[in-house]
Amino acid sequence: MEDKKNLEVDENKKVENRDDFVENLLDIIRSHKDAKEKIELINDYHENDLADVLEELSKDERIKLYNLIGLEKTSEVFSYIDEPGMYIEELDSEFAADILETMDSDDAVDILEELEDDKEVELKKLMDEDAIEDINLIQSYSDDQIGSKMTTNYVTIQLGMTVREAMKTLVKKAADNDNIMTLYVLKDDKFYGTIDLTDLIVAREYVDLESLVTTSYPFVYATEAVDDCIEELKDYSEDSIPVLDEDRHILGVITSADLLEVVDEEMGEDYAKLAGLSGEEDLKEPLSQSLKKRIPWLAILMILELAVISVTGMFESVIDTLPIMVTFASAILGMAGNVGTQTLAVTIRVLMDEELTTADELKFIGKELRVGFFNGLLIGGLSFFVISSYVIFFKAQPFQYAFMMAGCFAIALWAAMIISSIVGALVPIIFTKVGIDPAVASGPLISTMNDIVAVVAYYGLIWILLINVLDLPSKLNI
Repeated sequence: MEDKKNLEVDENKKVENRDDFVENLLDIIRSHKDAKEKIELINDYHENDLADVLEELSKDERIKLYNLIGLEKTSEVFSYIDEPGMYIEELDSEFAADILETMDSDDAVDILEELEDDKEVELKKLMDEDAIEDINLIQSYSDDQIGSKMTTNYVTIQLGMTVREAMKTLVKKAADNDNIMTLYVLKDDKFYGTIDLTDLIVAREYVDLESLVTTSYPFVYATEAVDDCIEELKDYSEDSIPVLDEDRHILGVITSADLLEVVDEEMGEDYAKLAGLSGEEDLKEPLSQSLKKRIPWLAILMILELAVISVTGMFESVIDTLPIMVTFASAILGMAGNVGTQTLAVTIRVLMDEELTTADELKFIGKELRVGFFNGLLIGGLSFFVISSYVIFFKAQPFQYAFMMAGCFAIALWAAMIISSIVGALVPIIFTKVGIDPAVASGPLISTMNDIVAVVAYYGLIWILLINVLDLPSKLNI
């Protein structure tokens, strides 16, 4: 029993934490072990872990590592590097071109687009014609077309083949294309359907190949906009989906990894728009680029803020008459902006994930109206006690007057939260109707619009209720 426990402890000691992988790889790479032993140890780690370790190595150490693991594994490592351009630049041009040739075409395109134009031209001249043809095909599509996201790593078989012939074709092509879980069937060189690898493997030789084909398999056209087809691709959850030209010839495939990358890019772009940016930013981006992305929206928002100031100026007499109420204005503005931004985020998420009918949209707006109503009721009720206590204990005003001011604030907050909920849901839906990305209805834009709503609701209610109806200014000792 004791020996069994010791064995279990020993086995547990061999289990590494993910955080230790880089340190362990560094120890292996920098050790004095012979090359064969190093390779055996390094092969136990994923290419992504090797990509992580590159930035910890010197240039000379990286070159030695590439030579040690070989061209094919090096190309796989480069497909996991976030910013591979800098590592390509430090390589001999011939070796760099060989790496790009060996990589999937879509990954090679990503690297080439990071390089200076003259460097890209230089490397392309050193690459073979097949690789260049694939790269040029992908680069022929604009970034917002799904063809720019595809890879040419896929296997096709002809419909008239026998099961044995299809297996031979698969084995032959698998040496150059490892994306083999789904096999694409051609009829007269056009996309006809797909065969699952498992089905082909278990099929008897006498089985008709056509009986294995799924003809209703999803596909996209290369010129389709990414935004238009991304949700459909996600819904199918396939390991790869073919990309066709107008004549139904297969040009490439979108793999699940490609789709994940596209979704990540789209989320990054939407997040940037929600923050009032014209594009994503990263840690190493130049100052000029960051300013270029931020200034346009800031200028627009500044103009909108002037509108808020103009509306506030309409209530100067209210502010002069009851200056104490100005103390609480920022709370109204802040809550209105927060509610609008929350509703906006929920609305954009719903619009991204679902195809809504007009009835669904009205139902959704009604739901957000109810949420705003009850949120406003609860927060307004809480604010009534907070504001009244502040006026009583810090401004030394009588209870009845404190309750009047707190009540006016609570009602204005309630109204502002209801209207902000409606605006946050309605604006992105309207944007979608007119063909504008709903993420453009960004948080800062919604907040500014709701500031105007909150100012009108708050100061308007003070003017009607506290000044004209209750004549509170004449009763206060302020």
